[in-house]
Amino acid sequence: MINKVNVLGVFMLFLAHLLPAQHIKNDLRAPAFPLITLDPNTSAWSYTNNLYDSNPSHWSDKNLPFMGVLKVDGKFYRFMGAEDVEMLTVIPNGEDKAWEGKYSTTEPAKNWFAMDFDAAKWQTGKGAFGTTENESLSKTNWTTDKIWVRRDIELGEDLNNKNVFLEYSHDDDVKIYVNGIEVVNHGGTGKNKRLKLSEEVIKTLKKGKNSIAAYCFNGGANGFLDFGLLVERSDRAFFANTAKQISVDVQPMQTLYTFQCGDVELKVTFTAPVFLDNLELLSRPINYLSYEIKSPQAKDVELYFEASPNWALNLPTQESVSSTFQKNGITYLKTGSTAQKILGRTGDHVKNDWGYFYLASESAGTTAKVGSSTALRSAFALGNANDADQKGGVKQLALTKKLKVNGTSKGKIAIGYDDVYAIQYFNTNLRPYWNRKENSSIEQQFEIAFKEYGQLMAASKKFDDKFMQEYQAYGKEYAELCALAYRQSIAAHKLVEAPNGDLLWLSKENDSNGSIGTVDITYPSSPLFLIYNPELAKGLANFIFYYSESGKWQKPFPSHDIGTYPVGNGQTYGGDMPIEEGGNMLILTYAIARAEGNADYANKHWSTLTTWADYLVEKGLDPENQLCTDDFAGHFAHNANLSVKAIMGIASYGYLAKMLGQDEVGTKYIAKAKQMAKEWEQMAKDGDHYKLTFDKSGTWSQKYNMVWDKIFDMGIFDPKIRETEIKYYLTKQNKYGLPLDSREAYTKTDWIFWTATMADKHEDFLKFLKPVYLFMNESTTRVPMSDWIWTDRPERRGFKARAVVGGYYIKRFEDLIKKGN
Repeated sequence: MINKVNVLGVFMLFLAHLLPAQHIKNDLRAPAFPLITLDPNTSAWSYTNNLYDSNPSHWSDKNLPFMGVLKVDGKFYRFMGAEDVEMLTVIPNGEDKAWEGKYSTTEPAKNWFAMDFDAAKWQTGKGAFGTTENESLSKTNWTTDKIWVRRDIELGEDLNNKNVFLEYSHDDDVKIYVNGIEVVNHGGTGKNKRLKLSEEVIKTLKKGKNSIAAYCFNGGANGFLDFGLLVERSDRAFFANTAKQISVDVQPMQTLYTFQCGDVELKVTFTAPVFLDNLELLSRPINYLSYEIKSPQAKDVELYFEASPNWALNLPTQESVSSTFQKNGITYLKTGSTAQKILGRTGDHVKNDWGYFYLASESAGTTAKVGSSTALRSAFALGNANDADQKGGVKQLALTKKLKVNGTSKGKIAIGYDDVYAIQYFNTNLRPYWNRKENSSIEQQFEIAFKEYGQLMAASKKFDDKFMQEYQAYGKEYAELCALAYRQSIAAHKLVEAPNGDLLWLSKENDSNGSIGTVDITYPSSPLFLIYNPELAKGLANFIFYYSESGKWQKPFPSHDIGTYPVGNGQTYGGDMPIEEGGNMLILTYAIARAEGNADYANKHWSTLTTWADYLVEKGLDPENQLCTDDFAGHFAHNANLSVKAIMGIASYGYLAKMLGQDEVGTKYIAKAKQMAKEWEQMAKDGDHYKLTFDKSGTWSQKYNMVWDKIFDMGIFDPKIRETEIKYYLTKQNKYGLPLDSREAYTKTDWIFWTATMADKHEDFLKFLKPVYLFMNESTTRVPMSDWIWTDRPERRGFKARAVVGGYYIKRFEDLIKKGN
């Protein structure tokens, strides 16, 4: 049965072709608002409802100070960022300096965290603690699932009446106690998180001996635990007064803010013109910050932008060098680490500390300065320009724009990053795609960006307006979630060209394990790229085909990844996912063929695809004990949904053969898939639903892999199976969504979209979608959209900022495929 959108949706799509698209505001209160979205290393989000309530953050929670202030009639209105002060290290974490602690990997006495606990019999080790194979910052190898650590610390003075922060890193679940008082207790992972300690805790931090105790549970893959203390240096606040935020609106390519500053209206728009069918533009490492100032009467105003070297560092304690210069009518501010270890830092919760961050503006009316935060702010607020030249301390970057407003005044600045080399690919360092021929420079890219600004802003608005109008046909919730997913999914990738000319669209497995080019990240994210540029979908697969076809990977199924971002020299994940990745690659290749209308890409890799398909025929029906993409749930055998993936992979190979004119081969594999589907039905049937694993009655799971049978009308499974499952799932929903399976209350939001797309009735599709929308709107975990969430409370279970939200687009992809047929 072919899926149809509701009558209203059909009418809206009809109107979209007749009328110019109108702007449709996104009313979703995003868990985090996208601001700057260049790539996995350079992205910034606002984690708060108002842009001025906090500084932007990298998705790893690293602070990226970026402040904006408007001066009107002698009064200052801070509209962006926080007036942060410098942080001083009191007790360094292991990244700054190895520290000694006591640890145990067997459960200790209940009072193990108390100040007076005797840990003399515990082992002694250096922090940080972690899996040294994949966590380069680990000093002591931790390979068990649990660890308890105590660290005695010496303070040279009481810390009363100071703002003290705990800085900590964890992978996975963590509890931390300061002087016996619990200060942290949560799941997930994170690097260099900061928590302001309560007054109760700070009062215990006396001169002399103190203690920090921590517990960490590693549920799988890498483990890591590290912690230290920071103190906030007292500085004068110049911009305590804030603007009043009127609205925020997240569109696919833009985030638009409106503020009131006295009698002046200020609009600020962050734009990433990421048109997926324009690879030069997609890879240009520059975003815009546009401003529009409206005043009821003529007046002079000033804009002040201040950014920190943190943008080009992994940790703020790293040494940096900053400068300002002018070239061809553009004024630049530039900063980077002094070490410049190109491609030298790999891992999950890390940022670039090589290459250079830039703020740029057309020179007219622009002043650029480098200096301490106090000096720069004093110069703007008090007019004492000489203070900006003082020596010593961390050098901040500041741009000042003087404007005459008589009605409306508009302008822009540009934010960019030159990472010099972007990826190491099988021992070859690759330039970013925009400089793949080594015939450009970051200054040239800025010049092009300023020249094309007007047309790109117009094109971005046109794209956003048309997008929201088209996607509204599937429901308001669908349009607004997809708009929020657009830049998030794209920014989790890096575009480069391989030495053999292949396009490589390499994902980073953000907030998961830091892998590069993970196949089971590719699979869920692919619908977005299949819709807007199948060449990028090929770019998600090229490196996996190369890995196998070059002989570097010799197993009869695809690898899980090709390394740890940004180094892709071969798989670094600790285990294989044979059926998972084999099915993923076969299904993706068939999806590319259907999107393009030919199987030329499959023909290039036919021998490899045949090997993978035959492996699935042999091993896929009743999977052995192994991981699937939902690896956080652990290994288990007889996985019914994984079996569906194998069957769909075999069917995909059969249909590809048919497209290539190999009718006999195609008929054979399609028949095999149908035979396996009938066996699957008998093995999985459990009354009014189908099992999680073939050997366990009374269990259930989302069979989201079956969605392809419906999208491509493959005719492999009896359609009544989907109808039965959808009906059953609707009885299992919680407030914030459908659980992944019967084991836990958590879910994967991307898979909910796939399961929802399996429904024949549009009203059922929306029943699955609306709880996910509610979660994002009410989530108390303020991070870029999580795909691993609890369904019974508005908290994420883990993961954030990942590419897999590109999977939200599967409903739209289905519709385009149906129309294409």
